[in-house]
Amino acid sequence: MSSSCTSADDHATAPSPQLLTATYDSPTNAAFSYRHPLPAQATSDTAGRVAYLGALRKATAELQERINAELTQRMEEDKARDANGAAENEMKNGAVDEGKEEENYGEEVVEDE
Repeated sequence: MSSSCTSADDHATAPSPQLLTATYDSPTNAAFSYRHPLPAQATSDTAGRVAYLGALRKATAELQERINAELTQRMEEDKARDANGAAENEMKNGAVDEGKEEENYGEEVVEDE
């Protein structure tokens, strides 16, 4: 977040807009970035500061909500990917012989070692 200060001599220029930003990047998930514009702090009086801080607090809560939703979605994707990978490894490493299972259905099978 950037901020700008103006002096009494600088009132002719408008303050630059401020943004609250968050960026997420991961090697396994899609990246996302959010920007939330903030109102310029127009005055240095108490009411102006209170209004600005209120807007900042609201923007932060909204940003946090969006980030939490995105990260929750990515956690679910990771869990699904891990579960699929584990199931594929089981199939490759310990494939069940369907014919043998059918033949021995309901009977106790003792494995030879």
